[in-house]
Amino acid sequence: MAFGWIDLGVVVTYLIAITLFGARFGKSQRTLRDYFLGGRRLPWWAIAFSVVSAETSILTIISTPGIAFQSNLGFLQLVLGYLVARVVVALVLLPRYFAGELYTAYQLIEQRFGRGLKILTAGLFLVTRALAEGVRVFAISIVIEVVFKTGVLPAVVIITALTLFYTYRGGLTAVIWTDVIQLVIYLSGTALAVVLALQALPGGWAEVSAMAAAHGEKLAVFDFTFNWHQPYLFWSGLIGGAFLSTASHGTDQLIVQRLLAARTLRQSQVAVIASGVIVFFQFSLFLIAGAVLFAFYHRSPPATEFTRADQVFPTFVVTQLPVGLAGLVVAAILAAAMANLSAAFNSLASSSVMDFYKPFVRPGADENHYLRVSRLLTLVWGIVLILIAFLAQRMHRSVLELALTIASVPYGSMLGIFLLGVLTRRATGLGTALGAFAGLAALLAVMGLTSIAWTWYAAIGTCVTFIVGLAATSFVGGSETANSK
Repeated sequence: MAFGWIDLGVVVTYLIAITLFGARFGKSQRTLRDYFLGGRRLPWWAIAFSVVSAETSILTIISTPGIAFQSNLGFLQLVLGYLVARVVVALVLLPRYFAGELYTAYQLIEQRFGRGLKILTAGLFLVTRALAEGVRVFAISIVIEVVFKTGVLPAVVIITALTLFYTYRGGLTAVIWTDVIQLVIYLSGTALAVVLALQALPGGWAEVSAMAAAHGEKLAVFDFTFNWHQPYLFWSGLIGGAFLSTASHGTDQLIVQRLLAARTLRQSQVAVIASGVIVFFQFSLFLIAGAVLFAFYHRSPPATEFTRADQVFPTFVVTQLPVGLAGLVVAAILAAAMANLSAAFNSLASSSVMDFYKPFVRPGADENHYLRVSRLLTLVWGIVLILIAFLAQRMHRSVLELALTIASVPYGSMLGIFLLGVLTRRATGLGTALGAFAGLAALLAVMGLTSIAWTWYAAIGTCVTFIVGLAATSFVGGSETANSK
């Protein structure tokens, strides 16, 4: 079945409805606390949903089934590490964030080590988040190309502009409540696609199981082999995933901003741990979708051979689902894209304003001025991400792995800095900075000279930063801040 006018109407209706829904929160945005923290009036369950929606993005929906389509369900071992990380963030990092009135993760580093390290960590966030989100914007183009068989620039710009509009107007409150709706939509849409794919197979799930067994246990989850070079094994998944997710959920403003919006520390801790349960269910669903589609396309090969695994799921949606339902599931996929983009726009703007503009450019301006600048920078970051997206089209690897690899490079040094600040009293700003640069250098050497899997990058960077940071403190000295004691 071709993607027709009815399906297009469903997609357009969704885009308009979610944009208007998000924009309606604009009237309540009077202060920076409202715009960047939702006034700290948001319930924990909405924050939990938003955390998952923010970390998901369109590339999770299209790439995760593609990973299972090509291999097996081993990616789920990485998700086990994500669960461990949530507990670490809840118990180790969140209490420090809620000890003061913070708007960004990097203000905690300023309290502990001074402005120099805050600039380093915030700068790393801005650069790598922009690169990773640019790849996610590119993922939209994969879906658009599969659906419409036409140029992608106008559609990508329109979707990004609509997301910018409600983020610009409604701030974090709009972002979180649209995230809740969009998470429900894309999970429901994916589940619907899986059910319909199973119904199209004469043997149903039994046929999927038989096909998986005949092609090397494609439903296998655990592999306890230890190998530095394979990303989806138990130990690389559990350890690497734990370091990666502790960094992303404990030091990355994209997620930390949501956790800071909770009413209390307790609610923030419940939100981050609950998000782990949701994300485990979510990745299980996406991986099962890939296994089911492997059986489906083994029985009914596609008219045109797939050039990349990221095309498998969107191709099934637009060619196999009934009229109307195809539009609904495409809208669900785009929902994930908009949820992640809105999170990126707001977090990039918040760090730009709170970590750079307010302290260095206009430290004495009034609240209305900062609110105007925040909205302006939201628009600026939207343009930057679109430009990065079109550069990312030259990449040929899985967009999910590409985005995670980009994020993993600075995450090690960032997590090492935060752990030195939170777990030790001895580390100084100079020693910690030297440790961070050593962590980055070590990781770049690992990437350039070895074939170690990307899942280990965050763990390697963290350990080098922490160890060298402590050692450097002993040799070069320096002074601690008052808040470190």
